[in-house]
Amino acid sequence: MKLVTRTQLGWPASAAPAQAKTRGVKVHYEGTAVSVDLLKDHTLCIAEWKAIRKSHLANVKEHYADVAYNYAACPHGYLLEGRGIGKRTGANGNQALNVAHYAIVGLLGNKGLTEPTDAMLSAIRDGIELLRKNGAGDEIKGHRDGYNTACPGGPLYAWVQKGAPRPKGEQEPQKPASGAKTYQPFPGAAWFTMGRKSPIVARMHNRLVAVGCGRYQSSANEDVIGSGDVASYEAWQRRCGHTGSAATWPPGKATWNALRVPKG
Repeated sequence: MKLVTRTQLGWPASAAPAQAKTRGVKVHYEGTAVSVDLLKDHTLCIAEWKAIRKSHLANVKEHYADVAYNYAACPHGYLLEGRGIGKRTGANGNQALNVAHYAIVGLLGNKGLTEPTDAMLSAIRDGIELLRKNGAGDEIKGHRDGYNTACPGGPLYAWVQKGAPRPKGEQEPQKPASGAKTYQPFPGAAWFTMGRKSPIVARMHNRLVAVGCGRYQSSANEDVIGSGDVASYEAWQRRCGHTGSAATWPPGKATWNALRVPKG
């Protein structure tokens, strides 16, 4: 799963009402023209998602508390957090429908970008599985099921009617086998003090280098937190979309989890 969190988007916690369970998930599309340029540049997908939230918050008539959907899926296979887990959707047309299902929107429209990529379908499926682990039932429906709308469009609805299968050749995620690699939980911001010595530091160092954010000198002590770790991790936080003070040391939980530091 390639998840982009609200923190990475620069958004505060969702003000949407809480809802712990639903009968399942409904799939949506934007229903307007969407530029095919999204296929070439993922930053345009992020901009599109932010624009959707901005337009919803500005909708005085509907009085949205947040972007209407729990998640969005982009053509590059990223799952973009909206209201997130345990929040009632605002996307289904009326209160009764909102209560029944969580909502995932594909960044598709009725003109321009109208066909979902395999990566987008995979991301939607990732979102469905994530929501099922957190209160959603087994139903998978389109917005038009129970509401008079063309949403989620012909191509996406045809996929929903087939049961929203993973794209051909892609398997459902499996539980890690015994002995499989796991990842180091976030140790807490207070852990990241200068001079701290631990094998975790070396594994973090190696991951930062692997993702192209290494800012180390060749003589860096991999077991001790130093200025090279600070510079490297700040580069990683900027890579994750943070700017200004949000990109400064110490690490945050969301970017730490995204880095996937192996557990010893």
